[in-house]
Amino acid sequence: MKQALLIIDVQPCFSPPQWQVAQIARLARTMHSVATVERHDEAVTPFWRQLGWKPAAADDPLVPADRVFVKHGDLPQRELVGHLRSAGIERVLVCGLQEDTCCLAAGFMLFGAGLHPTLLTWLTVGSSLDRSANLGASLRRRHFGAGNVLHGAEEL
Repeated sequence: MKQALLIIDVQPCFSPPQWQVAQIARLARTMHSVATVERHDEAVTPFWRQLGWKPAAADDPLVPADRVFVKHGDLPQRELVGHLRSAGIERVLVCGLQEDTCCLAAGFMLFGAGLHPTLLTWLTVGSSLDRSANLGASLRRRHFGAGNVLHGAEEL
């Protein structure tokens, strides 16, 4: 099964841990990689109006990737799925920030498109609600199957 790495929102405004950036960058060099970067556009997603918080207006990924998709909100752009399909990708290894929101939303989108979203738990951090990302991993196991949650590089 051909696979790619999807790096979710590893960007300066979210202050990812340095160990995470370094380990994801190391893995990204070994396969096709795609990154999302969240940017603020209040006309698209009302972060400020509803939450009193907003991501940066112009942030770039901290991990170099073969392709970068800008998003406004939790879901990646639909073009991401088209890109993965055109590359013949079936399994998408998901890592990054906010497992219980943005990473999980990407998982649902990929699953709904017939792809196999697979969480890399050791390269993922949860939201401030659950920094361990255990909540998101539990939801992912329930919705996509236990085989779609990996706990170490040896499982790749």
